[in-house]
Amino acid sequence: MSSLGAEKSEEIKGENFLQERVKKLRALLARSEKPQGLLVRYRPNYFYLSGFSGSTGGLLITQTQAWLLVDFRYWEQAEMEATNCKVCRLNSSFWSTVAELARDEGLESLGFEAEHLSYDDYLNLKNALGTTEPVAVKGLVEELRQVKNEQELALMQRAAEIADEAFRSLIPLIKPGTVELDLALELEYLMRRAGAEGVPFPLIVASGPRSALPHGVATTRKLRDGDLVVFDFGALYKGYCSDMTRTVIINKAEGWQREIYFKVLRAQTKVLAELREGLHAAEADRFARDSLQSAGYGPYFGHGLGHGIGIEPHEGPVLSPRSKALLRQGMVFTVEPGVYLPGRGGVRIEDMVILREHGPEILTKLIKKLLIL
Repeated sequence: MSSLGAEKSEEIKGENFLQERVKKLRALLARSEKPQGLLVRYRPNYFYLSGFSGSTGGLLITQTQAWLLVDFRYWEQAEMEATNCKVCRLNSSFWSTVAELARDEGLESLGFEAEHLSYDDYLNLKNALGTTEPVAVKGLVEELRQVKNEQELALMQRAAEIADEAFRSLIPLIKPGTVELDLALELEYLMRRAGAEGVPFPLIVASGPRSALPHGVATTRKLRDGDLVVFDFGALYKGYCSDMTRTVIINKAEGWQREIYFKVLRAQTKVLAELREGLHAAEADRFARDSLQSAGYGPYFGHGLGHGIGIEPHEGPVLSPRSKALLRQGMVFTVEPGVYLPGRGGVRIEDMVILREHGPEILTKLIKKLLIL
């Protein structure tokens, strides 16, 4: 059984929303001249459409059928989890089976996930299909995944609660002499004890000058008096992720540390006050960027404001200066401005929010006052 687990698939099967997802995908396919079907091999996408949590498989969606293709290792699991699909037990080549089903369905063209199929597998597919034309498709399932339903939101809320609880329990251990790696391991342990299946990404614990590294994963460095310490972490719960960042200071805070902390917090507060349906993601990013620019820290905020989150820790929409996305109700994304001063230290404050009709609902509840531990 995969790490996603059978328990979670029971939650996913409880409603008809798996059928609804496939229905929406078919509508997207029908609106284009081609392709007439779609082959889904990317695990987060076939989990989203079928509830099947196995690590290997494929989903062939046509206007009349949803076929889940699995080998012997997953036959029983697929029958239990993917109740909205017809399970095809592979006894021969995956690619020849896809081609046979495509011919049986009378498909003149078949879409494949351009971002997730290797060139070698593309050639295998093309050679097997014969006269059926393979058509590259980008981001079709990912587009559907951007807006969450209430069942998904409940799982993500629990993932956020687990992370919140774990960090509160970790606070007494954040003190001089503690090793970054030990804090990261303890934080993961605490989240697992609280019900997490694991972590969706390597936990970041970056102290002192290392806190200026936006992706400063934990090392053997020991915390020292006066350190800024950035914690970026999340929990994986029944297939869905949480993500948050908090920054603390050890024992004593210098003036420059307090300044950048409150400038980052002000930038985040500005964005949260402006979030609404129909807002351009690039404009949300601009609110934070303008705030930090006016404070003199614009050059030290070098990444985008945030990213969507769900089955994967990073998915659509992207909140950055180059983003073309419009924010919609039901989207879940992070708001995480930061300031990083090379050789000195950095601050990032990140929350995960649902966009509701009235504005953002913050899922990550940890307080954001400056903690001097």
